[in-house]
Amino acid sequence: MTTTIYGIKNCDTMKKARAWLDGHSIAYEFHDYKAAGIERARLKTWAAKLGWETLLNRAGTTFRKLPDADKAGLTEARALALMLDQPSMIKRPVLEVGDKLLVGFKPEVYEKELRASKR
Repeated sequence: MTTTIYGIKNCDTMKKARAWLDGHSIAYEFHDYKAAGIERARLKTWAAKLGWETLLNRAGTTFRKLPDADKAGLTEARALALMLDQPSMIKRPVLEVGDKLLVGFKPEVYEKELRASKR
């Protein structure tokens, strides 16, 4: 089963998640949004599974710097367009383990979900 972690190399939360994976000897591929962007189809699939609200990083600097008009009345289509244009607006990390998706990093969630995946 392939494990891929999506995010931005220098993000502190990403560093913690990658250190956790390394510390638990879990092999993974790293996809850097800054270097490689994100495919529209993948982002749409994530949004269908999780909801676009879960994926949109409203707390991040990139989102907060948007004009109020761009933040008001967000729809899925508009939010996806913003995330495609500026992938740093996607919450980090997004971890794909088979057909399972985890957003954000909580060691206890990784422990539970990744241990279950190894069975």
